[in-house]
Amino acid sequence: MTILLALLTVMLAAVTLLGRLPIHDWWARVCEFPRLQIVCLALPVALLGAFLTPPPGQWLIPLICSLVIIKQVARILPWTALWPVQMQTADTGQADRKITIMVANVLTSNHNSDALIEQVHAQQPDILLTLESDAWWQAQLDEALGDWPHSVCVPQDNLYGMHLYSRLALEETQVSFLIQDDIPSIHTWIRLPCGECIYLHALHPRPPAPNESEESLWRDAELLLIGKKIHQGDYPAIVAGDLNDVAWSRTSRLFRRISGMLDPRRGRGMFNSFHAHYWFLRWPLDHVFTTEHFTLSRMHRLKDFGSDHFPIIATLCYRPSRATEHDAPSANPDERQHATEQVQEGKRREQ
Repeated sequence: MTILLALLTVMLAAVTLLGRLPIHDWWARVCEFPRLQIVCLALPVALLGAFLTPPPGQWLIPLICSLVIIKQVARILPWTALWPVQMQTADTGQADRKITIMVANVLTSNHNSDALIEQVHAQQPDILLTLESDAWWQAQLDEALGDWPHSVCVPQDNLYGMHLYSRLALEETQVSFLIQDDIPSIHTWIRLPCGECIYLHALHPRPPAPNESEESLWRDAELLLIGKKIHQGDYPAIVAGDLNDVAWSRTSRLFRRISGMLDPRRGRGMFNSFHAHYWFLRWPLDHVFTTEHFTLSRMHRLKDFGSDHFPIIATLCYRPSRATEHDAPSANPDERQHATEQVQEGKRREQ
């Protein structure tokens, strides 16, 4: 028992330290994902170490595990109800200034389209963004959503296809391949019922994983490129999609400081969207970020429909008059320089 607890303690400490390394290698970046799981494992290890091991393990194991817990909790605590909200709650009414966005990574091999379409009809979003959608998914969605007046279709069979269906008018829409030639993104103005326009960036960068990308460089570069554009353009924007990164990661936090965007989940919950099939391995991979021009009416994780992701839905209210109520994050000059260098390296280097 002592040896097992000692090995678990070393593993927990190692994963915690690896997540702090400022490198792009996948084996370091994935250590940022399971912070809640690390806390849940470190707690019983600390207790068992205190009562079932002789000195020095009796005090050393609980000490190390306590440090691990403190570090991990400090990182994930903002995504609980114990933290102040970052995005203010919307006022009632203002229906013509609201937009509801539903994000769903469909999993290309999943053909349970009826279960997703049923939720779309039940939730009645203004915008449906699907990720990993190929030509088969496009056929199902086109048939089910044929009365939606606007759509942007990018079917691909490499797990990075995406489709955008909208009840609201889309203007100056572009499909871009920002960093990698096979990874699309959708960028468009959306005209709200009140007549004002907001901008949507729909993203799905490649994750750092052995069968995907040995490094997170290209994912990070895509996020930071959009963050820089939003900061420089100073326009009301929403960034939505499966970003293949958790809300509390080094890159996500830098992205929000570079762009000045708000996370509606802060102070409300994690809204873990992946993995739909394993309750003990879940973290927030699907995101909706906004500039300070918006308030939040609602945000929910929806039901499993056969994909490895749950859909998420958020209703936002465009209220630029309330922007000063938000404490938007900001980057210092060193962080902006670092972001510029990462974007340049991502464009220069091939995977």
